[in-house]
Amino acid sequence: MDTPSCPEPQQLLRGVRSNIVQSIRAFRIADLQQAAQATGQHFLYANLAHAQTKQDALDLIAVQFHFPAHFGKNFDALYDCLTDPLHKAGPQPGFVVVLDQLPIAHKFDKEVREQFLDCFRDAADYWAERKIAFRCFYSFL
Repeated sequence: MDTPSCPEPQQLLRGVRSNIVQSIRAFRIADLQQAAQATGQHFLYANLAHAQTKQDALDLIAVQFHFPAHFGKNFDALYDCLTDPLHKAGPQPGFVVVLDQLPIAHKFDKEVREQFLDCFRDAADYWAERKIAFRCFYSFL
């Protein structure tokens, strides 16, 4: 049985700080996508269930976020792709990012996960300085 979706998607994001990286908790991905669309924001989704290493996660993000072919596949390049090219493209309406099923694996331990999420926290800070919403939600596998 389908759970009814959020009746007013644009209201969903009002209760979430505009520049944050947080656990997805009670939010549904479909509702976040609808809320992004209703407010005219970019919706970026990556399913990382098959990642076992940092490199796997970066590869999946690059494909699912449609990063350019020259993406360096490291944390600095991730930050650059989340900020610089988008900033140069002109005014941005905001971002809703979902990192679904971050791995918990030997080669993707707590330290690597935190470094990974730090890239998104840094991107949230970057966009906050420009008064652009950047909300990133994540879940663990």
